[in-house]
Amino acid sequence: MAEHLKCLSPIDGSVYVERPLAGEAEIASALKKAQQAEPKWRAISVAERAEVCSRAVDAFVRKGPSIAEEITRQMGRPLSQSPGEVRGFEERARYMIGIAEETLMDRSLGPKEGFNRFIRREPVGVVFVIAPWNYPYLTAVNVIIPAIMAGNTVILKHSAQTPLCAERYAEAFVEAGLPEGVFQYLHLSHANAERMMKAPEVNFVAFTGSVPGGKTVEKATAGRFIGVGLELGGKDPAYVHPDCNLDHAIENLVDGAFFNSGQSCCGIERIYVHEQVYNKFLTGYVDLVNGYRLGNPLDLKVNLGPVVKPSAARLIEEQVGEAVKKGAKTLIDPKKFPEAKSGTCYLAPQVVVNVDHSMRLMTEESFGPVIGIMKVKSDDEAIHLMNDSDYGLTAAIWTEDQDTAIRIGDQVATGTWFMNRCDYLDPALAWVGIKDSGRGCTLSADGYLHLTRPKSFHLRIKT
Repeated sequence: MAEHLKCLSPIDGSVYVERPLAGEAEIASALKKAQQAEPKWRAISVAERAEVCSRAVDAFVRKGPSIAEEITRQMGRPLSQSPGEVRGFEERARYMIGIAEETLMDRSLGPKEGFNRFIRREPVGVVFVIAPWNYPYLTAVNVIIPAIMAGNTVILKHSAQTPLCAERYAEAFVEAGLPEGVFQYLHLSHANAERMMKAPEVNFVAFTGSVPGGKTVEKATAGRFIGVGLELGGKDPAYVHPDCNLDHAIENLVDGAFFNSGQSCCGIERIYVHEQVYNKFLTGYVDLVNGYRLGNPLDLKVNLGPVVKPSAARLIEEQVGEAVKKGAKTLIDPKKFPEAKSGTCYLAPQVVVNVDHSMRLMTEESFGPVIGIMKVKSDDEAIHLMNDSDYGLTAAIWTEDQDTAIRIGDQVATGTWFMNRCDYLDPALAWVGIKDSGRGCTLSADGYLHLTRPKSFHLRIKT
């Protein structure tokens, strides 16, 4: 009997989706189809690929309201926020489609008498994408659309928490007329996902998830000499400079920490505030957090939904409890959020002060509605603390002076540096992480470099 995955909705713990897991025969068939389809797909012009992919985006967007509701039911994000993922999917997909032809065109090396020399970008082949639940479309689109636009074929394994997302991708591509085998999905066990990574038909693995998951990918692909893209999360810091627009900083940083219940790879998880503005910042921050409404995410008035699993809530409670034992102080009264119940996915937001880097809350990824805030005396102290982390995905500063932002940003170890904003991916910019946040690159023209390989043409035209 086939194994099944069960998506338990964090809304009420009920089974929302149940699907059989792919077995050996289905895996072998998908790999064969992908490998056979790739030469034909790469022979199609970039312009023709763009037409098909654009039709797929159109088909996806037409189903936007139902897709947004499915996101909410599968992983718990408030329905007031889920439509934004559909819009973000469209923005990234259309941008990557739009730059493909220019990015992938042959690069001439200039004249040399008697020779024609150029570099052509070739697709790597079969791309295996492993996508997470927290932003199920935004994380996947970063690879799927550019991989297909570059002439690769794709097999998607989505999180067991969000299996419908893989199916919606497939439906959009079928409606668009994408040739069979160019895009496929499989619902897989962890063991069979590892088998896929080791399969000789697979030429690139793109993984978004935890650091232990990334290590599993590295181990599974070791010795195969294939490309691997890893986005492994972060503990993203923010610095509130004394010259900032304080109201703007407070509003941005509450949203940056608590949007999607804090379950964002590039959400703000620790804040360093200059002592000159610390007290005013803290007062405004706590007031705004106390205004959140926790509850059933299908209620459009709710702006703070459940975390994905009861175990995720327990981790955050443990981090906060440990910090308090070490001298930290919580500023939010959980009684103001009666919907929060121990042992469930519903967790009251929390702001914690008197924290330091001896506490897991300030060093370990929380991935939930909690923030630690520290007072600092100088830019140098803020830089030191921002860099005191195993992660390096994004970091941000609030200041009115661009020169200050650039000067400090040059000293912060991070993949993306923001000024006066956070928790956003501009598809024109390279999305990268350093340290335990991973390696590789998605989005922007640079994102195509990791999904293709250079092939040099050195042609003597005069003999």
